[in-house]
Amino acid sequence: MSQLFSDTARHRQIGIALVTVTTLMFAVLDTSAKWLVQTLPVLQVVWLRFLFHTLLTTAIFMPSMGIELFKIKNHRLQLLRGVMLAVMTGANFFALQYLQLAETGAVQFSVPILIALISAWLLHERLDAKRWLAICLGFVGVLVIIRPGSHGFHPAILLSIFNAFLYAAFNIMTRRLASSDNPISTQLASAAVPSLLLAPFAILNWQSPDGWQMWCIILLTGLTGGLGHTASALAHRYATAAVLGPFLYQQIIYMALGGWLIFGQIPDAAVVLGASIVVVSGLYLLWREFRLTQQ
Repeated sequence: MSQLFSDTARHRQIGIALVTVTTLMFAVLDTSAKWLVQTLPVLQVVWLRFLFHTLLTTAIFMPSMGIELFKIKNHRLQLLRGVMLAVMTGANFFALQYLQLAETGAVQFSVPILIALISAWLLHERLDAKRWLAICLGFVGVLVIIRPGSHGFHPAILLSIFNAFLYAAFNIMTRRLASSDNPISTQLASAAVPSLLLAPFAILNWQSPDGWQMWCIILLTGLTGGLGHTASALAHRYATAAVLGPFLYQQIIYMALGGWLIFGQIPDAAVVLGASIVVVSGLYLLWREFRLTQQ
């Protein structure tokens, strides 16, 4: 992703602070979504999440950006990115009906491993033996989490794995769009596309939210989703992905905490062990990337 600022200690600190906000916002988003999908249809929750994301982003940035907020250059990629985000969010929210927050979060942290694999396959980036070992170890960690063939396996975990693959491709696409479009405009486009695409399905299966509390949680999903994506885009303008990557893993702490406080769910030993393996593998790949960027 192209940067607008020089690589200084101060800018790296700002980037790290922004990515910390990102992880907290996404953890609150998933916790809120898990609470909502116990009562409301998944597609309705996804649609309302993006609808409020679109409205809030427009209300917050329109006064300062004006018509520039709606200007994008790469329409095809923006459309594809929006469709991918809709599919990813739907898969994630559906999986959250059946899985613990810590489980979906742990699988999600295989994304740096998948990005390395996709880069080697599609972009023909050369990986040395140590990075291939880290990738293989990361997938062992995922297998420990999902426990195929055991009583702890739930088919919904396959949606989380599908979501992780999509999210890896989504990240690569985001970096490409950053060179042509304003990150705020990109976040608005990514929310507006699902809002339009999912509207007919959500309205046809509409179920009225019960009371002001549920409406507040719905509003919270839009707010945290919008702030999370905006903070992430801005963070990458202050610091490189190699610098920011390790700090993304704090999200697993917030998600485990949310699962315990709101739903009384405590991750079992397999989830903790698998998540630890995935995190160590991902951190190694990010450290290697940082070493390469410093050469």
